Amino acid sequence: MSAPAPCQGATTLLVIAKEPVPGRVKTRLTPPFSPGEAAELATAALEDTLRTVLTLPARRRVLVLDGHPGAWTPPGFDVLPQCAGTLDERIAAAFGTCSGPALLIGMDTPQITPALLAPALAEDAWDGCDAWFGPAEDGGFWALGLAVPDPGLVRGVPMSRPGTGEIQRARLTDAGLTVRNLPPLRDVDTAEDARYVADAAPHGSFAETLDRLDRLDRVVVR
Repeated sequence: MSAPAPCQGATTLLVIAKEPVPGRVKTRLTPPFSPGEAAELATAALEDTLRTVLTLPARRRVLVLDGHPGAWTPPGFDVLPQCAGTLDERIAAAFGTCSGPALLIGMDTPQITPALLAPALAEDAWDGCDAWFGPAEDGGFWALGLAVPDPGLVRGVPMSRPGTGEIQRARLTDAGLTVRNLPPLRDVDTAEDARYVADAAPHGSFAETLDRLDRLDRVVVR
């Protein structure tokens, strides 16, 4: 089945991701999964994410990638390499490639849907709004949108900590920005997270891949 025709919109959509190479992605899934199986789950999460992004209205779709594109990379995306440095620097650099409103998401929330992101991509999404913020249940964030994509709004924020989301949101409000929230989502980090997310999106590639691996008699923590 061919991919849906991309919709047009005013916002650039950025997906920041790692090439799903065994031993480099989803390492907290090991154990119970092997590095190769964790990479399969990462591939499926990325496929689901990119497939959804293709259905969303966007000015431009960009995959900001640490690594090389693969068979999982659909047409319709510009692929840009991530810069060197810490995650805050890589996110900041991704925003620095944009000249207008931009919304960035990662590859850890394959349960995203068009309806979930619709408020940040509506025609009036930026009316009286300077930023969109999607908090993650682990204390980070899964989405960040900026009407004016200033890299300085992200650079220097400590990442991968329980308070990362709170610090990032405070950075926005301290800069005088009006911030609107997207619903909180759960990232896929652990096997328990994987089960939760697969249950939330049972018809995607991620859930299908997890089910197949379960059939190999792997133990998934519930």
